[in-house]
Amino acid sequence: MKSHYMITTPIYYVNGAPHVGHAYTSIAADVMARFNRLDGKKVFFLTGTDEHGQKVEQAAQNQGSSPQDFVDEVSAKFRGMADRLNISYDRFIRTTEQRHKESCQALWKKIADAGHIYLGAYEGWYSLRDECYFGEDELITKPDGTKVAPSGAEVKWLKEPSYFFKLSEWQDRLLEFYELHPNFIGPESRKNEIMNFVKSGLRDLSISRTSFKWGIPVPGDSDHVMYVWFDALVNYISALGYPDTTNELWNFWPVDLHLVGKEIARFHALYWPAFLMAAGIEVPKRIYSHGWWTVEGEKMSKSVGNVIEPLKLVDEFGLDPVRFFLLREVPFGGDGDFSRQALINRMNNELANDLGNLAQRTLTQVYRNCDGKLPQQGTVTSEDTELLAKAKLLPILLREQLERQALHEALEEVWKIIRAGNAYIDYQAPWKLRKTDPERMAVVLRVLTDILRIVATVLQPFMPDSMDKLLTQLGVEVSERQLVDLEKDLPGGRSLPEPKGIFPRFTETEA
Repeated sequence: MKSHYMITTPIYYVNGAPHVGHAYTSIAADVMARFNRLDGKKVFFLTGTDEHGQKVEQAAQNQGSSPQDFVDEVSAKFRGMADRLNISYDRFIRTTEQRHKESCQALWKKIADAGHIYLGAYEGWYSLRDECYFGEDELITKPDGTKVAPSGAEVKWLKEPSYFFKLSEWQDRLLEFYELHPNFIGPESRKNEIMNFVKSGLRDLSISRTSFKWGIPVPGDSDHVMYVWFDALVNYISALGYPDTTNELWNFWPVDLHLVGKEIARFHALYWPAFLMAAGIEVPKRIYSHGWWTVEGEKMSKSVGNVIEPLKLVDEFGLDPVRFFLLREVPFGGDGDFSRQALINRMNNELANDLGNLAQRTLTQVYRNCDGKLPQQGTVTSEDTELLAKAKLLPILLREQLERQALHEALEEVWKIIRAGNAYIDYQAPWKLRKTDPERMAVVLRVLTDILRIVATVLQPFMPDSMDKLLTQLGVEVSERQLVDLEKDLPGGRSLPEPKGIFPRFTETEA
């Protein structure tokens, strides 16, 4: 098993405040980073902010501040969001860092020296909002005859000197790479979109601008700044010290997973591998793009006033319930619809009723009827062994599901065990066995605590604070919370603290 694992979020563009879409990507990446740490791997989890480009320059001007002051302020908000959401990043990178600029210029020079960059002039449609050029055939014509980008953003005809990357020469190489590495792009629908786009023909890519200055200067030609997407993508290797590929961090390359939103899949799955191939650097192992969130069926919009601010959700509902809801509500990779009632329903039905109730009933019985000590293991029945065997499969199942970013399926597998545990405690009725068969009662409670230990261990990446509390109540030491530790049973007789509810029901009157 590979001992190193690297995962990245996209670096978030600082022309606006963080919203629930940013939180969603960060939480999903955090779950995968934490799970791989739990699985005994050395993990490098990278996130950060993308701080150059014309949009940033204009936003700073509109605010009456310098671009640097503007990005300092907004980047701090993104870092604050990550910290508040308990995102366990190893590095928060900013593209205004000097070492990132040096990495970008080194990569540019490497690609240019290999003959893949030339100076020309660009003339075509450009979307400022998307920071992207579009071909005539990609534009959408509105009923009034105006042309817009596929995203709906306004486009303008631009003409300016530009350096070009010979992207057209990489069409066959990219298609061959996609065929040889069928898991490189996920989900399958996004992979098909990108392959069809490449098959339709690639044009050389404009990778510099002269119409503004807020960017990284092109080596040897300070009249040009680098195209913001060239600059942004390089963060994934500049964070590892590129061009120094002898340092210890370079052991994490190639990255195991770039996690991105579907609107930027093309940049990561097409431009980025082409840049890396041109520089003779290994290509990432996998690019996975998730869907968008709507709110009560409507697209999020500042003008409509329905933008979901993640930290306000956390203030009202608590951090772990929000983390859980975002990953439980919709299959990861598809679009999702946020509704307040859906969040409350998940909290009350699955966290409070299912998991919270199972833990509270079990631990209360242990505390009252087993002198507050973890029961010893005893003679088990076929029902006991069947339930335990299913629970013990969870680490294997979750490992496979998280490798393909099926976070929704991973949680469903855990909830199958939780529901089975609730059916088991109802059927076994340890509160009745206390009078009729105390030895059997102790065995039943031990089976339940063992199941809860497995559940709480594998749920740590999803709800770290809540599962820390549950594992503590189960008598599991901090040094016993890795997946490998589940291979050893806890010794009976450990004193357990008095149980306290972890997931209270939410009612609107408490809001």
